[in-house]
Amino acid sequence: MKRIVILISGRGSNMQSIVEACAAEGWAADVVAVLSNKPDAAGLAWAAERGIATGVVDHRAHAERADFDAALAAAVDAHAPDLVLLAGFMRVLTDGFVQRYAGRLINIHPSLLPAFPGLHTHRRALEAGCHLAGASVHFVTPTLDHGPLIAQAAVPVMPEDTPERLAARVLVAEHRLYPMAVRWAVDDALTLTDDGHVTQRENAPQWLWGG
Repeated sequence: MKRIVILISGRGSNMQSIVEACAAEGWAADVVAVLSNKPDAAGLAWAAERGIATGVVDHRAHAERADFDAALAAAVDAHAPDLVLLAGFMRVLTDGFVQRYAGRLINIHPSLLPAFPGLHTHRRALEAGCHLAGASVHFVTPTLDHGPLIAQAAVPVMPEDTPERLAARVLVAEHRLYPMAVRWAVDDALTLTDDGHVTQRENAPQWLWGG
């Protein structure tokens, strides 16, 4: 059984979608812990109510980013994870942390990468006049939001969209996309090619169309 640790900073809606899919689909995996950098993250209570171990590594207690990452790594390692998932974890991780979990650290980002890495993705997509927006699941590398892509989901941009309306529609797609990608990782169905691309063993479509 694969052991999964999920890192969150807020309500953890993508974390919830993964926990629910793991149970409903009978993955060969367990979500063994949900950790946060914020003591008041709503997702911690949701996880605890379902018997999942929770913990907090408060970034405000560490003057240096490297010190925070070392404390976070110790908390993660205490659960001996096979996969570490970032689900709305709003901290930029040091190269050392990323390299520690190379090949098993996965993130979801609310844009069609490589477009719009970083913050304010939906506002930037609207300002650029994009007709499509979406989300990307990728392996994490030291370069922010630029790791090898596992899967993407696209949604149309509507004339009446605001950043908030677009974000809400993209989030619905995220809740389908992230569990799909993590299930592949659990099943060892992903291969990183020599040219840095990720392929799915059964040639399943690595994209979703949202709405």
